[in-house]
Amino acid sequence: MTSTVLYEGNLRTVCTHLRSGSAIETDAPVDNNGRGERFSPSDMVATALGACMLTIMGMRANDMEVDLKGVKIEVEKIMKTDPRRIAAINLTFHFPSSLVLTERQKQILEKAAHSCPVIYSIHPDIEVGVILNW
Repeated sequence: MTSTVLYEGNLRTVCTHLRSGSAIETDAPVDNNGRGERFSPSDMVATALGACMLTIMGMRANDMEVDLKGVKIEVEKIMKTDPRRIAAINLTFHFPSSLVLTERQKQILEKAAHSCPVIYSIHPDIEVGVILNW
């Protein structure tokens, strides 16, 4: 088993990773009867994509002895209705100006990002946009 999800009431859950014990709380968003005080479950899907891409990039960067510390991703999730679902996820990567990479290293990292397990798990109807600001 990977995790547990406990419903606390008032549209809030507590998700606990069993191996580490770390927890994430979720709320329904304000536009869907929630408090919006935590990530919504669909926010977590979009954010998981960014985290997965950056993790796989980090693995390739380690192979090249490159430190990606300080890379930041802005995550934008766009919703549709009827049925309510994620329509698009836009990720904008910002690399520190101190990070100097060759064109080949950039290509390797970009390819790594697009090979993360989460992107392969996202339904093809969900548009994924990726901008890499080197």
